[in-house]
Amino acid sequence: MIKVLFVCTGNICRSPMADAVFQQMVKEAGLSDQISVDSAGTSSYHTGEAPHRGTQAVLRKHDIPYNGRARQFVRNDLTEFDYVLAMDNSNMYDIDAKVNDSTTAEVVMFLSYAHDKGMVDILEVPDPWYDGRFDETYDLVTKGCRALLDTIQGK
Repeated sequence: MIKVLFVCTGNICRSPMADAVFQQMVKEAGLSDQISVDSAGTSSYHTGEAPHRGTQAVLRKHDIPYNGRARQFVRNDLTEFDYVLAMDNSNMYDIDAKVNDSTTAEVVMFLSYAHDKGMVDILEVPDPWYDGRFDETYDLVTKGCRALLDTIQGK
């Protein structure tokens, strides 16, 4: 089983959106029995909360189900997951602070796969919490998830 973890700040906007989109792609590819997906936040601000209403709205708009709750990223995630994907540089910094000799996960910027394939020209997913641009976030997340799934399937 390949285990994928998406990480943002509060686990209510970007990472749950990526979690839901990637789960949907995995399901449509018939790989649900081979790939598991989760998300977490580097902070504990929203632990236990449902995703932001903007994330929920954009997922509904695209008929993508999601019922996860926010949780905080922990050091153990670095050995429990095969891929730990940071949404921005600040998240990467927080994740890197927990990396140690027992880390087995591939820890990278989420959009790095899409960037390497020429699908996007940025590495950070802007946080829609600040600007309300959930549709733009969805577009980036979808490209990032497609590139990630292509990468995993290619291995």
